[in-house]
Amino acid sequence: MRRKGLSYAESGVNIKQIDLVHHLIGGLIQRTHRSANKGRVLSGFGHYAGLVDIGSCILALHCDGVGTKLLIAQAMNDFSTVGIDCVAMNVNDLICVGSTPFAFVDYIATAKPDPDALSTIANSLVRGANEAGVAIIGGETAVVPGLLSNVQNKNSIELSGTAMGFIKNRSELVLGNRITKGDIILGVESSGLHSNGFTLVRRALLKLDLHKNVGNLDGSLGNVLLTPTRIYVRPMIDLFSSGVEVHGIAHITGGSFTKLRRINDTINYRLDSMPDPPEIFKLIQVKGRIGFAEMYRTFNMGIGLCVIAPRASAEAIVSKFEKYRMRTSKVGTIEKPGTGEVSYGVLNKDARHR
Repeated sequence: MRRKGLSYAESGVNIKQIDLVHHLIGGLIQRTHRSANKGRVLSGFGHYAGLVDIGSCILALHCDGVGTKLLIAQAMNDFSTVGIDCVAMNVNDLICVGSTPFAFVDYIATAKPDPDALSTIANSLVRGANEAGVAIIGGETAVVPGLLSNVQNKNSIELSGTAMGFIKNRSELVLGNRITKGDIILGVESSGLHSNGFTLVRRALLKLDLHKNVGNLDGSLGNVLLTPTRIYVRPMIDLFSSGVEVHGIAHITGGSFTKLRRINDTINYRLDSMPDPPEIFKLIQVKGRIGFAEMYRTFNMGIGLCVIAPRASAEAIVSKFEKYRMRTSKVGTIEKPGTGEVSYGVLNKDARHR
């Protein structure tokens, strides 16, 4: 009998349950919005960053971590890229509201204070910060052997961070409310898996040797999995300053293209021109026997950022990303009105996520 394919939920991450938890938490934290000592909360839940108007400008804040990609780093004993991931996961979300990231703080928790591992992580954080143009202005290193443990002599580490950006005035905000029927969706290539879906990745590739080349991958499996998340800050800042009209921006992370709903759920998104996914995604799908819809609900499939804009802006946007050696192409269109449905038409297969 054919084994049923893996899913993200069966691997331990249920997107619907996470959405429910987010909704419950959101209702609670909104109670604090009127108690701020300074400034007025414009957006505190549901979009890519929290926004506070402090008069002279609007501050944008976001926090995120590296997730279970750290387990691959531990297995490989290679922490040289996870700091880039940590910075990227934060600053890439900040640019989705039109903000310019400028400051970052990190949090590292470890089962034991390993100087080599911690200095390697610190160096990779610096590399990510330099690429994003943000200053690391502080952080916290916690040694918590009772909370984290050593497994098979591999040091357990948790890594997360918080980033801050600014917008000069409200007219520069990009919140998705200007998206209209006829706008196109431009997809900017990812560098690989980025830092999402690794719970399912580890289940699918459990029996493979991380230190060996597998299939058509360009390098060992472990090194391909640890390819750091691409940072999109510099081309986006360049785009903002150029005056090119942009209606919405989505960083494709956990939940994959369902993230498009986050910026506007009164329209439908039709992704009918997606590129052929990189080899790592094909390997995961084959080894895990994962369905088409599940792949596109879990992984970025080669597209790490979506920019929604009028057709007249497309050429300028593509050119801007090419300047930074990032391939960009039209991957879909906007259908309005709608309910936030994301549909796909790839390789003669169709799927919908509501």
